[in-house]
Amino acid sequence: MAKKSTSSERKPNPALMKPVQPDEILAVIVGSTPIPRSEVTKKLWDYIKKNELQDPKKKTNINADEALKAVFGGKKQVTMFEMTKLVSAHIK
Repeated sequence: MAKKSTSSERKPNPALMKPVQPDEILAVIVGSTPIPRSEVTKKLWDYIKKNELQDPKKKTNINADEALKAVFGGKKQVTMFEMTKLVSAHIK
């Protein structure tokens, strides 16, 4: 009986690798050139960490500064799950 080889290599999701165009509001944070959706997320988190915008008491919450407030539709705080949905509205 032959063993099935289980590959632990993850294949990148093609939808996440396709470049997307950030709108003017999101471009303030991630830049205006088309980048893959995975890079948008990475750059957002880099920005959040650099500016210490993650809520210290509840790590799943993001406290918005002025640039993020524009992305979040004026909200002062969102959850990281809500953030994904709100950011999608700024990608063409």
